[in-house]
Amino acid sequence: FGSSFRVGPIFAMEFDGSAAGQLFSSSCTGYTYDDLILMPGHVDFKVSDVDLTCNITRNIKARTPIVSSPMDTVTEARMAINAALFGGLGVIHNNCSIAEQVSEIEKVKRFENGFLLDPFVFAPHHTLQDVDQLKEQHGFSSVPITDNGKVGGKLLGIVTSRDTDFRADRSMKVSEVMTTDLIKAREPISLSQANAQLRKSKKGLLPVVADDDVLIAMISRKDLKKSKEYPNATINENKQLLVGAAISTREADFERAKALIDAGTDVIVLDSSQGDSVYQVDMIRKLKDFSKSTDILAGNVVIARQAKSLLDAGADGLRVGMGSGSICTTQEVCAVGRPQGSAVYHVSKYARDNFGVPVMADGGIQGSGHIMKALALGANSVMVGSLFAGTDESPGEFFFERGVRMKVYRGMGSLEAQKKRSGQRYFAESTNVKVAQGVSGAVIDKGSVHDLASHIMTAVKAGCQDLGVKTLPDLHEKLYSGSLRFELRTASGLREAGIHDVMRGVSDGGSPKQRHRH
Repeated sequence: FGSSFRVGPIFAMEFDGSAAGQLFSSSCTGYTYDDLILMPGHVDFKVSDVDLTCNITRNIKARTPIVSSPMDTVTEARMAINAALFGGLGVIHNNCSIAEQVSEIEKVKRFENGFLLDPFVFAPHHTLQDVDQLKEQHGFSSVPITDNGKVGGKLLGIVTSRDTDFRADRSMKVSEVMTTDLIKAREPISLSQANAQLRKSKKGLLPVVADDDVLIAMISRKDLKKSKEYPNATINENKQLLVGAAISTREADFERAKALIDAGTDVIVLDSSQGDSVYQVDMIRKLKDFSKSTDILAGNVVIARQAKSLLDAGADGLRVGMGSGSICTTQEVCAVGRPQGSAVYHVSKYARDNFGVPVMADGGIQGSGHIMKALALGANSVMVGSLFAGTDESPGEFFFERGVRMKVYRGMGSLEAQKKRSGQRYFAESTNVKVAQGVSGAVIDKGSVHDLASHIMTAVKAGCQDLGVKTLPDLHEKLYSGSLRFELRTASGLREAGIHDVMRGVSDGGSPKQRHRH
């Protein structure tokens, strides 16, 4: 080494990996998450000491830095409720009418832990065959019957397995077998009062009704057993769950935004694959004039110049990513975009240094390792689509393909989604020929999003421990000071880091092992 040889900590700091600023200094090479690996730090605390509290936007904090994507196969009310309960946030998609989207927002805002506000409801004309199908698809066979088959209709009875078992004729109408002598809870009633009444009744279901026996909610004994507090829940001062809603940048969607804000939406997400447009800038300014208390999450962007336009207009946060999602083909079809690692680092640094605005890494997240890398590159949170698709809480019905339980998952740039409404996201609503910038497919059943998110975040916290950081501000301080070190990986290094030299899915006895649903 000659005279340049050094020993001790200085040697280690100078030669163990590279600082992000050095790694990303090249203006002609883009890096993805898989191109990078983080160098470990010093561990002097437990995993349980890690606090991942973050800013989703300028004014919205969350205990868990995960946001479910506004895709019609990922986030509706049920996903948004559960995302907020585990400490993240859900963004309701806009591939629907204004009234339908507002209804999903209202379900989230009305949610009280323990009350089921959108149960499956049948009308009197439904048959036992419909009950069988409900049990096959969703695993339960007790269902309330109202005059119109919806919540808000007059409660007529309840059908349970006791009413349907041993009935040979499955074409019988539920009105012929339902139980009509019901024990009901009447609004207003607290959750503790309703639970006490359910225990006293010794029934499996307790309907909650308003005047004239109008059904407004259900409580089940099964849910009572599982009921628990959610100390990390993302809530406001009124203890309502926070929720976001997506809109397009069309001028007509300003009316949609006003209806969503009036319904209680906490953050409006401007949903566009290319966020740097005069349409989005104008929409941000109009929304800020209409409601100063509602945060605006703008995007998507991948370079600082795009970010500047939206931040100058008043955006309270940015989504970063263009063509990096698992079902997005923008980079392939349009040849425009940027590898996600480089995009997150450069935009996060620009937004932090010049505006103090948080950034959300959107796309390319396949697991806890990618979340860890996104946060380490400067993101304050991540948005996930495919990761949460296929969970119990995502929209859609399960189906079986070659014995595997699956759900449909599609990109909002797919032709199937564009036929509904999402072509506006790609400036394609008025074109005669639509160009697909996404695909449709299916994902395997992942079980409950609560179990999945808990597993993922435990792994992310373990990653923070390995780096020697307890909080996201600590992580970002190390990133920008240069003490957080990275290395580039070769193809061989990437292969070495994965599972290799073993046969997966084989038990000790040599017979194939059933794959776990998670």
